[in-house]
Amino acid sequence: MAGKQSSSGDALAALNARIVDCNLCTRLRVYCADVAEKKRRAYLDHTYWGRPVPAFGDPRARVLILGLAPGAHGSNRTGRPFTGDGSGEFLYPVLYEAGYASQPRAISRDDGMKLHDAWITSVARCAPPDNKPLPEELRNCSPFLDAEIAALQRLRVVVCLGKIAFDGFVAHLIRTGQIKKRGELQFGHGVEYQVPDNRWLLASYHPSLQNTNTGKLTKLMFLQIFRRARELAESK
Repeated sequence: MAGKQSSSGDALAALNARIVDCNLCTRLRVYCADVAEKKRRAYLDHTYWGRPVPAFGDPRARVLILGLAPGAHGSNRTGRPFTGDGSGEFLYPVLYEAGYASQPRAISRDDGMKLHDAWITSVARCAPPDNKPLPEELRNCSPFLDAEIAALQRLRVVVCLGKIAFDGFVAHLIRTGQIKKRGELQFGHGVEYQVPDNRWLLASYHPSLQNTNTGKLTKLMFLQIFRRARELAESK
């Protein structure tokens, strides 16, 4: 068992290194570098990450949390998923309460945050203009997701945050030959589907400020998603 855990961690670390070095999408690389140079006034004294953002979490995770893309002044600044922006300020306190995170606040990649039984990634690894990656850019990132899922040897549940992440995981299932077509797999908050390899697909609205400030997604709604993820991860 220890050997498998080590190999999984090594594979994910090597994959993260490849992600950080990726230059496939010229539009995104130019945009991220430009944001990192100009900065937001509140972060003028910060050194922006400005590169593709690697995944983060526990290599032994049974729960994969799949988002859309790094935020321009969030993850593109801090270098860690959902760290340093409003979405992360909503997500991490819920993960902490649900028992997945070691602390409720995520400030920087050096803040000591640890995840337990969870791995956080996204379908696009660079911050896109207007939070809208192009189809070609999502396709360029798709091998990273395929490799990530293959390396997470204990994976039981995939929690997709938002429709683009949900569609990205469904595309992964089709691309890897696990299903032939989309079929009944339709996005909605709280929907869950059993998928091949004894795994579960669970969906949530994205914790964007647009959803959380309007009450479309509440803390209780979000907490119920992650409590359900634990139940599914522990199910036979």
